[in-house]
Amino acid sequence: MLGFLMPNDKTPAELGYRMPAEWEPHSATWLSWPRREGISFPDSYDPVLPILRAMVGALLESEPVNINVSNGAHEAEARAALSGLPNERLTFHEVPTNEPWCRDHGPIFLTRHAEPRLAVVDWDYNAWGGKYPPYDLDDVVPTRIAAELELPVFYPQMILEGGSIDVNGAGALLTSESCLLNPNRNPEMNREQIEQRLRDFLGVREILWLGDGIEGDDTDGHIDDLTRFVSERTVVTVVEKNEPDSNYAPLQENLERLRRLTINGESLEILELPMPSRIDREGLRLPASYANFYIANTSVLLPAFADPNDEIAVEVLQRAFPNRRILSIDCRELIWGLGAFHCLTQQQPAL
Repeated sequence: MLGFLMPNDKTPAELGYRMPAEWEPHSATWLSWPRREGISFPDSYDPVLPILRAMVGALLESEPVNINVSNGAHEAEARAALSGLPNERLTFHEVPTNEPWCRDHGPIFLTRHAEPRLAVVDWDYNAWGGKYPPYDLDDVVPTRIAAELELPVFYPQMILEGGSIDVNGAGALLTSESCLLNPNRNPEMNREQIEQRLRDFLGVREILWLGDGIEGDDTDGHIDDLTRFVSERTVVTVVEKNEPDSNYAPLQENLERLRRLTINGESLEILELPMPSRIDREGLRLPASYANFYIANTSVLLPAFADPNDEIAVEVLQRAFPNRRILSIDCRELIWGLGAFHCLTQQQPAL
């Protein structure tokens, strides 16, 4: 490893690092291939494979793809599922994981103009408040990837999942109170301490707080199911139009908060995304949301749910990203794992 943050060292922000916005150029997208014996897709591992194949195929048209696997047998299983796809830009890494949600356990990459220009932040990880042990393999993924890439690593000593934050690359960060202030993450830290840690380790200045998440979201309200930056001052946010729906009130409250929030004293431009109709399976409401899209170099991967609002979501995102193709992929089987494309991916910025 090239470097570690020692107690007396400067923070990433002091060293000139920042977390780029997702729409800035990528050198690769990282994924963690699911394990058949994992808990994310109970009794539905095989039905999920075609969706993963479609996702990887779409990504390979845009950029290189790096996939974490546990061992040679796991790699062979993944390669079989992806057979026939162009593999010139596909690389497997022996980085074992417990579950496939690379957004939350993967490295958050930082960039700066001076060398070393790329670095990794390794936040602590406890599987969304200790809900799904074991998570020991997932907890060390960022450091293992940093070792493979020979990058310096910073250790904030705070629990944080990548899906709980979204940045505009210019100093602003979106998050939710229901997740980051939940006592199952960092009970010894208050809001001000959490904000300072985000500023120190992600190079942001302004923290924009929303409230609660959607029903069925076991992450306690990740921002990537709610509201996403699509430019420095523009966000898309999901809105439930059906007033009796349990998501109506919290999403209206979030919308009102967004209307009051500012960046550098200027109001946000807000684009509204619809919500798909509720999806229930085995007595559980699943957290289907169009906000869980992933911005690749030349495309945007949009979760679709065979719903009339799929087309509206495509239109909204096409307005937000006129120079990218909006690729909608059916995620009705994938959402049984309680996540979609953003949850599965982690971008590595281009230098």
